[in-house]
Amino acid sequence: MLKKLKGLFIIEEEDGKEGKQSGPKDNQSKTKSSSAQDHNSKKSAPAAEIPKPTGGQPSERFVNKLLGAIEANNLEGFDYLEFKQALQNLDAVAMDEDTRYKSAFAMAKTMGAEPTQLIKSAEHYIAVLSDEEQKFRVAFDNQQQAKVKQREENQQGYLKGIEDRKKRIEELNAQIQELEEKLAALKQETNQAQAKVDATKSGFYNAYHIVVDQIKADLAIMQRLS
Repeated sequence: MLKKLKGLFIIEEEDGKEGKQSGPKDNQSKTKSSSAQDHNSKKSAPAAEIPKPTGGQPSERFVNKLLGAIEANNLEGFDYLEFKQALQNLDAVAMDEDTRYKSAFAMAKTMGAEPTQLIKSAEHYIAVLSDEEQKFRVAFDNQQQAKVKQREENQQGYLKGIEDRKKRIEELNAQIQELEEKLAALKQETNQAQAKVDATKSGFYNAYHIVVDQIKADLAIMQRLS
């Protein structure tokens, strides 16, 4: 049954990948689309907007899950799914879209299914898929919280730690610069103090030698003549 449902909604591409959804052609379904929009506008808007397709390939796992939900909630008798099959069977017949749908309606009527019943059954399957979308949204939000948002919060913690340490580094650099300036000033003071000490030492020994050398000279003469 699941394979049959996939054949109704999924077109197999040449490479074996699941491709576009089968359904009314864009250039032939303007009237149908506008009437469907009018019909849907009478209903209350969904709680959250359903994201548009991004252009990638559908996930086979999710295709199977969604079609499995339809299979589990399949209505008895000739309903939208059998109507969809009738439409697909008429694809090979050369006719415009309105004629194809009218022919499928006529076929359904022979099976005891009126258009209103088919529309209700189609709405039933949309509701089934909507329930699956809501379940997915809840599961997705939980995964988003567990796998993404928590990591984003951790990133903020790391960023704060980095900023705090950068600030601390700036403070330390300022303290280092202040200490280096004090060190340079102290070195200059030390050199100046050393120069003064050296000058004092030089002055003392210059005076010392002047006096001592004279005494030693006199002493040498006195010892020689005595």
